[in-house]
Amino acid sequence: MFALAAAVFFLLLFGIGVLRDRRRFGNAVYLGLAVTFLGIALLAGIDDAPPGVAESVMVVALLVLGLGPVVLAALLCVNGVKMVRKEGRRPANLLSLLAGLGMFGVMTLALFAGTTGSWTLTMIVVTTLFVLGYVSFLFVCFVGYAFLYGRMRLRRDADYVVVLGSGLIGGRRVPPLLASRLDRGRQVYERLAARGGDAPVLITSGGQGPDEELPESHAMADYLVERGFPAGAVMREDRSRTTEENMLFSKELMERDRPGSSCVIVTNNFHAFRAALAARRAGLDGQVVGSPTAAYFWPTATIREFVAVFLDYKVVNLGICLTLVLLGVLAWASR
Repeated sequence: MFALAAAVFFLLLFGIGVLRDRRRFGNAVYLGLAVTFLGIALLAGIDDAPPGVAESVMVVALLVLGLGPVVLAALLCVNGVKMVRKEGRRPANLLSLLAGLGMFGVMTLALFAGTTGSWTLTMIVVTTLFVLGYVSFLFVCFVGYAFLYGRMRLRRDADYVVVLGSGLIGGRRVPPLLASRLDRGRQVYERLAARGGDAPVLITSGGQGPDEELPESHAMADYLVERGFPAGAVMREDRSRTTEENMLFSKELMERDRPGSSCVIVTNNFHAFRAALAARRAGLDGQVVGSPTAAYFWPTATIREFVAVFLDYKVVNLGICLTLVLLGVLAWASR
């Protein structure tokens, strides 16, 4: 009964949070806690289920717990290899491969601790699993709510459409990833323009990197204009280097011309929720919409986005992880 009451409580907090501002990571945590306690409540009442149901649930749970980590680790490794082949060996492209290898490493260490009976190894494994459990819970919350956020209804009116940059090919050409954002941004612009009244303005946002011949925003604007987009409807924000600067510098342009204006921000779907968090911190009145991304790119990109969000709240998250490690050390020393 307690678990069900807790599930209802956190679901209520989730609903209030979404109504207040859907761009909050707390909403993801509330939803994750609601689902977790609901699952506990269902498991607690499984004894009252019809004959055979409890046994089937136990078999499924054992298969998921036993084979799930192995299958997931293998898929991450396969994806990591594909990512390296297609995108190169930059550190950011190695995340899914490193995550898969890390999972295999923890499983191997757990087997070794079980066969040797080493207390020290056992406590290392247990502590690691607690830390990974906390991080994994947040990751699942992030992925689940990011999926839900991407499917929430967008506002029907906005003064600006802001398309975020993502790097150029050869220092001046728009890559497919960025082209996807620009095409989606154009669709949003045309939908808003069709409402009547003052036409929106599309802002291409991105500065010039050290290996680029021109600011990303200029290449983005050229891409749109070459494909028939009205040049007078494009504004270039060419100073930003990060997502946070995309928001802050774009806000400056909007407040300069139309104080108190609203916007729709366009990026790739894997980046949408973190961009929404950044927009909220910057004080932008705008929601984020995502454009499609190649399937092979999604796992590594999602892990990268989660790491960035995790570190945005590093005081709390690293504090909890450190507390779990200290508890493990105390448990090891108490023997």
